[in-house]
Amino acid sequence: MFGMARRVLAAASLMSICMVLPASAQETVRIRGTVERIDGPVYVVKNRDGAEVKLTLTDNPLFVAIVPAKMADIKQGMFVGSAGMMQPDGTQKAIEVHIFPESMRGTGEGHYDWDLLPKSKMTNGNVEQAVTGIDGPLLSVKYKDGEKKLVVTPETVVVTYEMGKKEEVQPGTRIFVAAAKKQPDGTVQAPRITYGRNGQGPAF
Repeated sequence: MFGMARRVLAAASLMSICMVLPASAQETVRIRGTVERIDGPVYVVKNRDGAEVKLTLTDNPLFVAIVPAKMADIKQGMFVGSAGMMQPDGTQKAIEVHIFPESMRGTGEGHYDWDLLPKSKMTNGNVEQAVTGIDGPLLSVKYKDGEKKLVVTPETVVVTYEMGKKEEVQPGTRIFVAAAKKQPDGTVQAPRITYGRNGQGPAF
């Protein structure tokens, strides 16, 4: 988990990524796992809980690659998302920071519970300020109902997104699917796969 998506068409497609919206447990499932094999149109995925999931895709699916970025890429005014853990002083220690392309501004805006780790939170908002703090860079992120200060440590993974390719999703690829719909035959179906390139990938 190297550069912002630069092409206008790519940015337009990325706008449809539902990366950080909470999934309804009754109708959908969230997948964080590794592709074990591909059986025709079915991606057999080992989810992070060890369960095997059979994933199919809708017509004209979208493949989105997660690529590494760095703290220096984050500028005032950018829209970012961060999964992290709340600290006693009210700051949020960032596990990951996602730099969203401009076309995705507003995606999942807010501060809410997340499932990356027990008691983890997701904060998506606009970077108001980036300063140097005692524990590392400190991002002031403002969203419609408030503001949070995100502490970025040397362990924090900073990523962004680029348009991907179906051919890049192979056995061993780590993937994330925000909301796959359960099907009558026991498979789940989604319109997109977000995946990591070259051994990189979403945090589990």
